[in-house]
Amino acid sequence: MADEPSRDAPTAATRKHLADLIAFDTTSRNSNLDLIRHVEAYLADLGVASELSYDADGRKANLYATLGPTDRPGIALSGHTDVVPVDGQDWSSDPFQVAERGGKLYGRGSCDMKGFLAVCLAWAPRFLDADLATPVHLCFSYDEEVGCLGVRTLLDALRDKPVRPRAVVVGEPTGMQVINAHKGKLSMRAEVRGLSCHSALAPQGVNAVQAAARLAVKLAEMAERKASEGPFDRAFDVPHTTVHAGVLHGGTALNIVPSEATLDFEVRNLPDDDPHALMDEAMRYARERIEPAMHAIDPSTGFSFHELSHFPALDTPPDAELVTLAKALAQANDTGKVAFGTEGGRFQEAGLPAVVCGPGSIAQAHKPDEFVAADQLAACERFMDRLVERLSG
Repeated sequence: MADEPSRDAPTAATRKHLADLIAFDTTSRNSNLDLIRHVEAYLADLGVASELSYDADGRKANLYATLGPTDRPGIALSGHTDVVPVDGQDWSSDPFQVAERGGKLYGRGSCDMKGFLAVCLAWAPRFLDADLATPVHLCFSYDEEVGCLGVRTLLDALRDKPVRPRAVVVGEPTGMQVINAHKGKLSMRAEVRGLSCHSALAPQGVNAVQAAARLAVKLAEMAERKASEGPFDRAFDVPHTTVHAGVLHGGTALNIVPSEATLDFEVRNLPDDDPHALMDEAMRYARERIEPAMHAIDPSTGFSFHELSHFPALDTPPDAELVTLAKALAQANDTGKVAFGTEGGRFQEAGLPAVVCGPGSIAQAHKPDEFVAADQLAACERFMDRLVERLSG
């Protein structure tokens, strides 16, 4: 048949679904409802009902659907529908139209991670035709790129259901390698209140930028300590917890002592390393080492800290039933661990075992001219074919 998978190229069905999905600009700041309604209508035409769970404003939604019997737990195929912005990036073609060149399919989200979603949708009829003994659940989420936020609403909706998935495959780009562990992330914002004055009288003021910079130096020292002292897990591409200060804003003019500053920073932790302990260390340093001198000039000055985002690490045992299944589906002999985070940690936290395995390379994600290789989509299709065989047994 003309639409059967080959070793090197995806089927026409996968290509069409990828083009359809990429055409929706689902940058995280936008609504994803048009894409979700498109998927809902496609599944409805196949006789499959979808359940939607919305954000507080009703502008975004997750989609949950079951292919096969609905009275027993199955394998969930999970992916996010949102993408990162293209602002300021120099693309060779329209980022919201698929362009194929040299065995690569270009477009925003092609790799991260609409390629996986396209294969899931292309294979939906095959799952249905197979008369599955164990169902496949589709979990399509929103706002993963801004902190794995949307999947929490989906998990809330699943919590009280009589039947939930028994395990989850998250299709983030891993080159179709089975990933059983990844780091967690905790990000914070420090807001610094200073006291403004003319820079010629700087000792009479409280310099918010310098206070924030002192905290940034402390974070750098913590990062160096983690790199030298660990703990370590050599299976990770970055084998230790990292501490990173990424954004510092403050000041209006050189001759004015700045009264306000903000510093955004993060911890990306190994599964067995507590990120909150590191955040507590940073905040304690600000309270005990920086604020006293600020308060001596003006007691109203100081630091406020606010959590920006948090998602837990994933740590599925390498001998878990799901890992064994995923390795068989991917025809892989081993597993890996990665520094980037996924919704897998959220699923595990909710009691659903998870692995990460999907087409493409994370090295291509978030960049101009993002692409997924055609042979990676074909490899994902073969993964799905093996899943059909396993679940219809």
